[in-house]
Amino acid sequence: MPVKDELARRRYENLVDRLESLMRAALKPQYKGFYGQLVLSISDLEEMGELKDVRRAAREAGRRLGSKPTTTLAGGRLFVIDERKVPEEIEQLAADAAAEAMDRAFRKGH
Repeated sequence: MPVKDELARRRYENLVDRLESLMRAALKPQYKGFYGQLVLSISDLEEMGELKDVRRAAREAGRRLGSKPTTTLAGGRLFVIDERKVPEEIEQLAADAAAEAMDRAFRKGH
């Protein structure tokens, strides 16, 4: 394998590892791996390399975590979202947590 190809492969693997780590850190244990997402800013993307490579690496990182990742570029940010169907009990847990957070925010505002 030519040196250039080997360097590119290592760089890509390092990018996948980095994105996987960021995604893992964003997961909440109580959601058992669901509701995973990652948002990368323009400065993050510039630092990480070519957009097509970052998107491909993000999808691979998500698959490593067991998700069904999709990437969407919007407003200068790259969104990496898990498209799997969420089990009803996890969906209810997340809805309850969101309602509690809204309730707390509402009480603080008044």
